[in-house]
Amino acid sequence: MSRPTDTRPILAVETSCDETAVAVYGASGLLAHTLHSQIKLHAEYGGVVPELASRDHVTRVLPLIRAVLAEAGLKPTDLGGIAYTAGPGLIGALMVGAAAAAGLAAALDVPLIGIHHMEGHLLAPMLESPAPAFPFVALLVSGGHTLLVDVQGVGRYALLGESLDDAVGEAFDKTAKLLGLPYPGGPELARLAETGTPSRFKLPKPMTDRPGLDFSFSGLKTAVLTALPRDADAQTKADLARGFEDAVTETLAIKCARALDATGHRTLVVAGGVGANLRLRERLHALAAKCNGQVFFPRREFCTDNAAMIAYVGWVRRSEGLAAVTGFPTRARWPLTELRPVNA
Repeated sequence: MSRPTDTRPILAVETSCDETAVAVYGASGLLAHTLHSQIKLHAEYGGVVPELASRDHVTRVLPLIRAVLAEAGLKPTDLGGIAYTAGPGLIGALMVGAAAAAGLAAALDVPLIGIHHMEGHLLAPMLESPAPAFPFVALLVSGGHTLLVDVQGVGRYALLGESLDDAVGEAFDKTAKLLGLPYPGGPELARLAETGTPSRFKLPKPMTDRPGLDFSFSGLKTAVLTALPRDADAQTKADLARGFEDAVTETLAIKCARALDATGHRTLVVAGGVGANLRLRERLHALAAKCNGQVFFPRREFCTDNAAMIAYVGWVRRSEGLAAVTGFPTRARWPLTELRPVNA
């Protein structure tokens, strides 16, 4: 298959949840990126309110597009394509970014490229140097997803295991709420765990006592609730936070080791918001060293939702001539394994 010769930069828009993000990627790499977080907007509700998220995206997306083009030193007519997050995510939020991207693509007469949010996370380490080489095992850990994936190439994904209930990021947030921590709970729990006493609370490592690569975290959250005294002091809460974090970290490490053994790969890629957790990074580096392998993470700012990863995937998929769409389709639910591989 002959490839298009257009090497003009790609602009990407990400609005799948509560961050409005825009980035530009070109032949020399990432040219510019920016992000507005809605944490303060949703904090008083203890979680993301979809209607408020959509309305805020409406007010933010065009100013951020202008800002990122200015940072990159580009005019709209310098662009060769517009990528956007087509799903999965909050449907109203997705539609805001999709509409903005579609309008810009139509005005400039350039391809519109719908990108899978989790493929963006999975390939985010490709923004770093050195970047991982295919094939590898990917651990995608976020507020909405916990997946182990055998990655043979872009779009060549085989699901190895997933959470049967709560995603790991969701479990972090729910456990943080049990401990009385503010929103967003996951990072707050990790900070509290730093002052916790190791091994005071030995919590279960769910589904590690049986074969397989699936996960379950709802029972671990319940174990914290059971162990939490009604009048728990600050140190007890910190010790429980440390016990929870250690149990999650060890569970993920055990499953990653199994996935590496099952596939024969020696490269592990970790992405998604929970990939920013320092204790998890430390544990998986130790795992990689033990099995004479390598582990790759995106920089911490690219673990959470961002447009840089969407721009990168848009660049790759445009180069293969496979991804131009009409209209501006969005999908709240979208299995990663439905994606079309490049070079097919």
